[in-house]
Amino acid sequence: MKKIYIVFIAVFLLVVSFEMQAQRRLTEATISYDIVINTSNKTPQAADLLDGATSVIYLKGALSRSDMVSSLGTQATIVDGKTGDVTVLKEYGDQKYMIRMTQENWKESNKKYEGIAFTYAEDYKTIAGYKCQKAIGKLTDGSTFNVYFTKDLVPVNKDFQYLNKNLPGLAMQYEATLGSMLVTYTVSSINFNPVQQAKFDLPKSGFRIMTYEESKGGRN
Repeated sequence: MKKIYIVFIAVFLLVVSFEMQAQRRLTEATISYDIVINTSNKTPQAADLLDGATSVIYLKGALSRSDMVSSLGTQATIVDGKTGDVTVLKEYGDQKYMIRMTQENWKESNKKYEGIAFTYAEDYKTIAGYKCQKAIGKLTDGSTFNVYFTKDLVPVNKDFQYLNKNLPGLAMQYEATLGSMLVTYTVSSINFNPVQQAKFDLPKSGFRIMTYEESKGGRN
């Protein structure tokens, strides 16, 4: 009986060890998403302007930077996981804005994503070489969105994707709203090379600095 118990423990530890090796803690990486606009014929011009847009995520420890690039311009969101401070850089033509946000501001700006409940389906597909499982996110207003995530990659800092931060892995494909449009983000590549610290440095000039309240135009 004792030998059977020892064998059981050995097998259990082997399985746990294998699962831990299969998972990779994402502390540093560059993740590129392709963006597809799903819209009706009522807003073809808006869809055309965002056609070919990309989102690139840079992760380095507690720091993250999300760059959305389209024909309209670029928008970068830099999150410091240690301090909770968030900075948004908007560049649209000659207009350049730097919006500084506190942790409370960041939470308020994402309040519609608070309390998301995920249910998991036995639906799988491979994205960028990773096995992904389908999850359905339900917001507190009753609306839902679909996401495919992989358990093989687990971000240490999840603030860069507020709506997916409670998933047990990295979102490889997910739906989100952008204004009145539904957009789908799909990972096209993941690079595990070191990310330069300069990616998270804030510009010292050339941007109009605004508070979160100012960026809302005084609206509550």
